[in-house]
Amino acid sequence: MLRRMSHALPQLEWFDRPDEKGEAGLRFSCTMCGNCCSGPEGYVLVDDAEAAALAKRLGISVREFAERYTRATSAGRSLTERVTEHGNDCVFLDREKMPGKAVCGVYEDRPKQCRTWPFWKSLLHSRRHWERGKAICPGMDRGERFAPEVIRERRGVIDI
Repeated sequence: MLRRMSHALPQLEWFDRPDEKGEAGLRFSCTMCGNCCSGPEGYVLVDDAEAAALAKRLGISVREFAERYTRATSAGRSLTERVTEHGNDCVFLDREKMPGKAVCGVYEDRPKQCRTWPFWKSLLHSRRHWERGKAICPGMDRGERFAPEVIRERRGVIDI
């Protein structure tokens, strides 16, 4: 008796479906609004390698970096925040360098959590979740188109 081998195709996700232009994926371009780096109290987790890179960038020891720029949370070490008129800004968010813009003071060495925005599991769960994220981030659905494979790769980097 022959058995049929079923090779199920991977299930398509909502961002795999072509849009009105026939393109799959999602668009994103940072507008330097700072909204993803500010708001209600939150956390930006940093692992040991990220802490070491940031400490090196700042010319301080990892221990000093941890003491000055991180705090303990139930999820791990997080970058600290400072209260501003915009909310709780990341300690590295700079609103003065470029008037009208918010820039990351450690952009090249920013943590994975920041590098993968807005391609987080919580925002990619459904189109509705993505639309809710757009209320915070004006760069979502604008600018460069990211292919579904790239979106999945970035989504898999962290568990948020």
